Amino acid sequence: MLQTGQALAEAMTLASDEAIHIMGAGLSGLAAATILAQAGREVHVHDARDDSGARFDGDFQGIENWSSDTDFLDQMRGWGLNPDEFKLTEFHEIDVICPKDKIRKAWSPKVAFRVIERGTAEHSIDQGLKRQALAAGANLHYKSRVKPDDCHIIATGPKGTSAVAYGEIFHTTYPNHVAFHFNDKLAPGAYAYLIVIDGVGLICTCLWRKQKKSDRFLNETIAWYDKHYPDLDRKPFKRVGGKGDFTINDRYAVDGRYYIGESGGLQDFMWGFGMRYAITSGVFAAHDILGKGDYEKAVRKHLLPLVKTSAANRFLMNRVGDRAFSKIVNMWMKNQKKKGDGLPFIAWMFRPDLLRRITWGLFGKAMLKKEITADGRKIWRLPFRRALKRDQWVQGGEADAVAAQWDEIRISGGNISFTNDSDNASIPTYSDDEE
Repeated sequence: MLQTGQALAEAMTLASDEAIHIMGAGLSGLAAATILAQAGREVHVHDARDDSGARFDGDFQGIENWSSDTDFLDQMRGWGLNPDEFKLTEFHEIDVICPKDKIRKAWSPKVAFRVIERGTAEHSIDQGLKRQALAAGANLHYKSRVKPDDCHIIATGPKGTSAVAYGEIFHTTYPNHVAFHFNDKLAPGAYAYLIVIDGVGLICTCLWRKQKKSDRFLNETIAWYDKHYPDLDRKPFKRVGGKGDFTINDRYAVDGRYYIGESGGLQDFMWGFGMRYAITSGVFAAHDILGKGDYEKAVRKHLLPLVKTSAANRFLMNRVGDRAFSKIVNMWMKNQKKKGDGLPFIAWMFRPDLLRRITWGLFGKAMLKKEITADGRKIWRLPFRRALKRDQWVQGGEADAVAAQWDEIRISGGNISFTNDSDNASIPTYSDDEE
């Protein structure tokens, strides 16, 4: 008989001398390992790669601060995790760019957004959580392949592909900055963005539809930012890529195993934010094992409503284009002017309400593909959608110049972590991956 919820927690708590094995040394796995080791449990974390963060290449990512009224750093500290162990850059203001290229300012007196680095650098969030797990007494085993059946917590990364992102990293003299760009040509079904942190910049485009010659989207995006941010002083040295796998799961604790982070489908369908969900789910799983909570109930109460809301938003976004994006930005700015704060509008977009619950109930699962996992779980995966007719275009002269610049950089030693076609195996699938 399958054990879930409190029954599973009780069973795990009784075996207090049993070592806990975690599959995946990403954010969720390391968070769970730290909490368990701090409580005196013997913890072993296994990862197929040679280090935490190794599937990333120094790219910037954002941790949102709008899905809860509680600041995420305060949450982390309350759980016993120390955010001072990794570099964070806070933003109260970002540029919001609508399809007609009008640059507006979204602002909040509260911290709305934090940027961190992913990868193996000492200041990355991956290494910061790794240090905390080791300090707590967890045992980390890299280049270690284990079977899910032999683990209590499954914290592996993406299995399939629902969306991809491509970016260029560069040196710059431009001050710290974030720009968020809605443009269906540059980022089909998604968004593009610019992040600059302490002399290093990232321009990225996200693709929620399959594309041929997908490098043209990145080249055009870079050309756009070169034109509209003329002081950017961009000196590229690396191009990076990544993928997202978005699922709704029927269960989160199965046969003595907890599925956390991306392995449990716990991330944002609309914009791809997942780090906050990953860390939170790792903490929930650890608390359940320690007899301090019910993982299944905690996920369904605190995380799943957010995931379903984001899936409803994704359904709506899949059916709109630039005109709708412009209307959203206009609504955002009007709400900000009225309240003197742009954060409540974003919070409203991400939190459950009647409209999104109805949308999810009527249409949510219809856009997903049902699958049965090897261990018998039912999941509903967001498929990587086909390109639309409007996605077929040839890059312009300014983008050609960007491409030529990168060719020179690449020939002289610049690194690249993906190929050009999003519908090819440009971003590999790993069975033993971390968030």
